[in-house]
This record gives sequence, C-alpha cells and structure tokens, in this order.
Amino acid sequence: MADIHIQRSHQLGLTGARKVAWKWAEQAEAEFDMACAYEEGDDCDEVQFTRSGVKGTLRVSAEHFELDAQLGFLLGAFKDRIESEIVKNLDELLAEKKKKPATKAASGSRKK
Repeated sequence: MADIHIQRSHQLGLTGARKVAWKWAEQAEAEFDMACAYEEGDDCDEVQFTRSGVKGTLRVSAEHFELDAQLGFLLGAFKDRIESEIVKNLDELLAEKKKKPATKAASGSRKK
C-alpha cells in the first residue's frame, strides 16, 4: 500500500475552512467517484473518503488541513500523480478562498 500525507496551513478560521472542505468533498465525489462522509466537530472536522482502492481522511481545523490517504496495490503505482492532483485541487480551493470579492467604493454624489 502507498500512503499520501498532505498538510496545508491557512488563516481561514474553522468556518472558512469548512466551506473549503465541503467544496473539496463535492469535487472528490463528482470528479473521482469518491464516497465522502463529513462530520463536524467543535474544533476539528473530518471528511472520510473512500472508493475502490482508496480510503482516507481529511482533517479540518481553524489553522490547517491534513489529508491522509491509503492507496491500494493497483493505485499505488500512480501515487505521485494522485498526490499532485490532490495538492493542486486543495491549493486551488485555498487560493479561491483567499481572494476577497471586489468592493465598490462609496460614491460621494447622489442623484436627486
């Protein structure tokens, strides 16, 4: 079996991190046919994910994400590719969350 361990720090707080984790789980289900179960905790959430040849956990806290996955024999041969895809997806989701929506400056003039 091949193991994958990924950790990413963030400054989103638990509420923001939950949003990212939910989106990650939705993508994992849609794109990789994973079965995901999300469990919220007081200070840490867990996403359990499985499919044939893969099982793992994404732990979500106010400060970091930590993903551990075990790949079966057949998928173990693709460990580097699978790991890089997970890293890419998680990093993209974190980058999206960091972007703040543009706010319009208040205009000093009003039509009457």
